[in-house]
Amino acid sequence: MSAGDETENETKQTDHINEIVLSDDVQLAIEHVLKSSDPLDQPDFNPTDYINQLFPNEQSLSNIDEVIAKMECDISLIDDNIRSVVRGQVNTGENGRVALREAQQSLTQLFALITDIKNRAEKTEDAVKEITRDIKQLDSAKNNLTYAITTLNHLHMLVGGVENLKQLSERRQYGEVLNPLQAIMEVNQHFQQYSEISQIQTLSAQVQQIQSELATQITDDVKHYFSPTSHNSTNRMTITQLKDACQVASVLDKPVKKNILKWYINLQLQEYVQLFHENQDIAWLDKIDKRYAWVKRHLLEFEEKFGTVFPSDWELSERITVEFCTITRDELTKIMARRRTEIDVKLLLFAIQKTANFEQLLDKRFNGTTLVEATSEEVRKERNSFNNLIGSCFKAYLDIYTDSIDRELAALIEQFAQQNQQMVVPKEINPGVIPNCADLFVFYKKCMVQCMQLSNEKPMYDLVLIFKKYLREYANKVLEARIPKPQQPNTTTSSISSSMSLLTKDFQNLSTAAGQVIHNFLKEGEAPRFSVDDLRKICYILATAEYCLETVQQLEDKLKEKIDSSYHAKVDLADEKDVYHRIISNCIQLLVQDLDAGCEQSLLLMTKIAWHSISNVGDQSGFVNQIVTNLRQTVPVIRDNLANSRKYYTQFCHKFVNSFIPKYINTLYRLRPTSSGTSGATTSSTLTASASSSSISDGPSAGAAPGTAASGGNILGCEQLLLDTHSLKTVLMDLPSIGSQVQRKPPASYQKVVVKGMAKAEMIIKVVMQPVHPAPLYIEQYLKLLPESNVVEFHKVLEMKNVRKIEQQQLVEGYKRACPQHQQSHNSAGSGSGENGSYVPSASDGATGSSHQSQQMAAAAAAISGAGSSIMALGDSLMDKGRIRKIENLIKNRLPN
Repeated sequence: MSAGDETENETKQTDHINEIVLSDDVQLAIEHVLKSSDPLDQPDFNPTDYINQLFPNEQSLSNIDEVIAKMECDISLIDDNIRSVVRGQVNTGENGRVALREAQQSLTQLFALITDIKNRAEKTEDAVKEITRDIKQLDSAKNNLTYAITTLNHLHMLVGGVENLKQLSERRQYGEVLNPLQAIMEVNQHFQQYSEISQIQTLSAQVQQIQSELATQITDDVKHYFSPTSHNSTNRMTITQLKDACQVASVLDKPVKKNILKWYINLQLQEYVQLFHENQDIAWLDKIDKRYAWVKRHLLEFEEKFGTVFPSDWELSERITVEFCTITRDELTKIMARRRTEIDVKLLLFAIQKTANFEQLLDKRFNGTTLVEATSEEVRKERNSFNNLIGSCFKAYLDIYTDSIDRELAALIEQFAQQNQQMVVPKEINPGVIPNCADLFVFYKKCMVQCMQLSNEKPMYDLVLIFKKYLREYANKVLEARIPKPQQPNTTTSSISSSMSLLTKDFQNLSTAAGQVIHNFLKEGEAPRFSVDDLRKICYILATAEYCLETVQQLEDKLKEKIDSSYHAKVDLADEKDVYHRIISNCIQLLVQDLDAGCEQSLLLMTKIAWHSISNVGDQSGFVNQIVTNLRQTVPVIRDNLANSRKYYTQFCHKFVNSFIPKYINTLYRLRPTSSGTSGATTSSTLTASASSSSISDGPSAGAAPGTAASGGNILGCEQLLLDTHSLKTVLMDLPSIGSQVQRKPPASYQKVVVKGMAKAEMIIKVVMQPVHPAPLYIEQYLKLLPESNVVEFHKVLEMKNVRKIEQQQLVEGYKRACPQHQQSHNSAGSGSGENGSYVPSASDGATGSSHQSQQMAAAAAAISGAGSSIMALGDSLMDKGRIRKIENLIKNRLPN
């Protein structure tokens, strides 16, 4: 290391040692005191930055002398301040020592003062104690004297009161006994703390003896007063004495009052027990109201005679009533157990209703304060309420009620089923729901309210199980049993001559005429359809099932609200709701199948048109018109009859397009819309082959280059298909509002399904219109137009283009190489492709039919092929190039952008 480096390091160390580092708190305190904005006072002062700030450029160095002079002046000023401060601190130490001595002297003086004050306080306290010593003694003597006088007064009262009580009780002067007795009992209680004194023991024993004698005497007097043989007795108490005796009994021990009450209540109900004994006819349930009439009458008589005699806090009327209820409950329990077979639901409900009314009356009349003294556990649960005080005895027999409800509902469902055999849908556009459906739920509500009055525990749960059973019965016997079955349409057979006359009516479009002929021949093979009345009936049943579904949910909520909490989790009507969901789904599926069946013949007609031989593109084809006609005839009927079930109508539209569009696409795959432009004879033979669904020609005509049939042939059939597909797409988009004066925008989800499905159909047709050569370009176009396709669909498109088998294999290999990420497998195709990769129509494509229908199709195809050549030639002569261009422009305008 060089000497220069060592010098530099020493300088850095020196700077570091001289640097003063202050804590954040000290720095904040300094800033708070100084409040300086001078950069020299800042904690992060940097000399280099400060100098650069003073002399930012070379020109600023011209006044360096002035800056230095100013700095020297500041330094001199700071030095002066420092010297002043240092000089001022010279005498600080001496001043501090002087101040400390003064403080110590002050503390010594203060301590002396405090000691003096403490001594004086002690002397003062001793003087006060001396002064108040006599006063405390006098105060204690006063308290003792007062307590002694009070005790002597109590003793005098006790001694004198015992003698007085003996005399008053012997003379039965109960009105005069009451107050002294209360006072003596309180005084005697006071002297219990002196029980070790013999005199006090003697007096206390005398008081106890007087109480016991009074209790026995009053009890005997009360019994004697109410004894039937004492009316003419001279020793019988007066009504006033009886009232005073009851007041004395209230003061005595509780067992006295309790024994009197028990004896008197039994006396009052003795007549009732004998009159309504279980062996008496009047004791049976059909005369249960006579029991309640008896107690009402008896209580009125008692309150009229003795209502003011007995103390009000005895609640004697309520006690009599509670005992009456207890006896009645026990008696009814015994008699019903003995005669259970005689109880029917009508008698049971009569008894329960009369009992419930009586208990409600008791709740209004009494406050229920004595119910807590009842020994029955059930009564304690219903504290302060007479509810079920008697009615609890009927709970064991409520299965009679639920069995009756079961039988009534079974009869009601059978009645509904018989009514439904002649079910007629109301003629109005929106018929609503089947009336007996509302009747069923009204009956349910009535049963639920009635059962709530009886019990909300197990009987209510049994009722829930019955409700579940007959909800399923109603769905099965009333709704599902009346769902119509499709009817075979009336068959009309047209002769060959009439069919040929139909052909001659329209020479300009062979496809339309041929389609009408084939349609006439195929009418016998049409799928069964529903009539308009059947469609309305299905909608009627669907709307009813929807009403049932909503009402069942409300019923479940209400049952859970009313039933006892221990059964709350068991109330579950999910299975029943699933039944009505299934009925709704079944009705929607039947409506979709019917509408589908109406379109199948049109799709079959679509396959019988010689698309590769079309010579001009006009308006939409006949099969489209048939589909539109079918939709216009069927959909408005369904929409009008589901006006209050919009969500299920929308669901119907969803399911129909989800069913129809795949069928339409499968039908497209069966068509051969391209042609190589062969002669009329070839066209005729091709038409015959197409009509009979025979094999497709293996390649283009002789002398043509490979792919000429696809690239240079007739593609007017594809253009016509595009036009028809666009027309169908438009119709399907408007399907929810078809035939309606009020146009509503269909739901976005519905639009998405239609747009996606029909867009695929349009893309298939556009792919068929593309030339297959060069192959890479064709495959690229195919992947752009149909990115979600697979090998099976690619095979079908090549079949539509009439590509030869050898070329198909080459194109398929190229397709597989172009999209290896797709899981392309012939095994996944199922019935969609044959062994050689060619498309084989499956049952889902609608290709299967009866043998009779096949014979009619062959006959129609033969008739068409015989006249095909002449018709085609005549059609070509009638069409001109301007007409063709006009039609092409029409197609372009109608196609989506």
